[in-house]
Amino acid sequence: MTQSTSQNKPKFAPQISVLATYMRGGTSKGTFFKLSDLPEHCQVAGSPRDNFLLRVIGSPDPYGKQIDGLGNGSSSTSKTVILSEAKQADHDVNYLFGQVNIAKPMIDWAGNCGNLTAAVGACAINMGIVDADKVSSSIDVDSGICEVRIWQENIGKTIIAHVPVYKDADGKVQVQETGDFELDGVTFPAAEVKIEFIDPVDSSSDMFPTNNLVDDFDVSGCGLDKDSVKATFISAGIPTIFMNAEDLGFSGTELQGDINSNDKLLAKLEKIRARGGVAMGLFKDESEAQASQHIPKIAWVAPAQSYTSSSGKSVDANDINLVVRAMSMGQLHHAMMGTAAVAIAAAATTQGTLVNEAAGGGELSEVRFGHPSGTLLVGGKTEQVDGRWQAKKVSMSRSARRIMVGEVFVPADAF
Repeated sequence: MTQSTSQNKPKFAPQISVLATYMRGGTSKGTFFKLSDLPEHCQVAGSPRDNFLLRVIGSPDPYGKQIDGLGNGSSSTSKTVILSEAKQADHDVNYLFGQVNIAKPMIDWAGNCGNLTAAVGACAINMGIVDADKVSSSIDVDSGICEVRIWQENIGKTIIAHVPVYKDADGKVQVQETGDFELDGVTFPAAEVKIEFIDPVDSSSDMFPTNNLVDDFDVSGCGLDKDSVKATFISAGIPTIFMNAEDLGFSGTELQGDINSNDKLLAKLEKIRARGGVAMGLFKDESEAQASQHIPKIAWVAPAQSYTSSSGKSVDANDINLVVRAMSMGQLHHAMMGTAAVAIAAAATTQGTLVNEAAGGGELSEVRFGHPSGTLLVGGKTEQVDGRWQAKKVSMSRSARRIMVGEVFVPADAF
């Protein structure tokens, strides 16, 4: 009988467990962590933190499914959030977002996720980050709204989440997550969370990086039937390139199946996105776009028209101001990114942009736009300050819900 020795024992790495919350925010899902719960060497920026989060989500995955992690093979679900006590005065929570690449070992920390923003306030309350007295004082008799001031670390901006709260049977204040608010792109109704993006554009810079509301955009060599098209370049919420749908050969009513299975079309859109990044001053060379999949976004607009959404529901042209479609991480988004919705609101409420013109033109304080899953109402206020366009505030309603609270397991040698 052969005796086992240390030399022939299998070598393996044990798994470690870390507290985590899995939440839906808007039309996205992500894994949320409290900074102090992370392994110590993952509490600061660097390779260990990135490698840990990549393994949590299940990336990089050449199969594109993220089967061995919490991602679901979609840019809308390949997301991580780290919350901590606010570093800025007059704020309740610090919010750091990471967009995890599905196929590459890369996390993009350059921008925000507007959809998951809807979950930040609720999650911060549940994690005990928001001051308990502030939460309790939000209650008027049995329910109320807790105004959570969020510092969005990626972009250095203030966001306010109006989180509904209530007293349970034991008199304890809880976040209200269920309700009757319906959000297109989400199957079940939930409690409404109103979100305000405060001064989403730096006061020292122009919301339109080229200083123009509309540019003649050089797209020669990008696979279009023309060398120049009209474009609105905007940096509000997230840097975005807006183009007219017809210039891309689109109607503006496309669904994911019309775009995401066409490799040639995706390559064309990616080349245009890279070219636009250079025009916006985000890249010195188009090749830099490969390392920055999160920004800029590319979107196309068209006047209001009727279509059938991805759920089979009819969207009537009379119920919307325009239609918009946007790409996220190389794929047509199934609904609309929250940060892109900020860009849409800012552009639509600025007279003369392509988005404003598609919505009918003139002075607008809010618009309802059609997207692949349905419609969304957004509002905004823009003005010129010292010759520069600024967005003072953009608002929208989303919803959020906890799906799981517990421990996530990661092999110890992964980071």
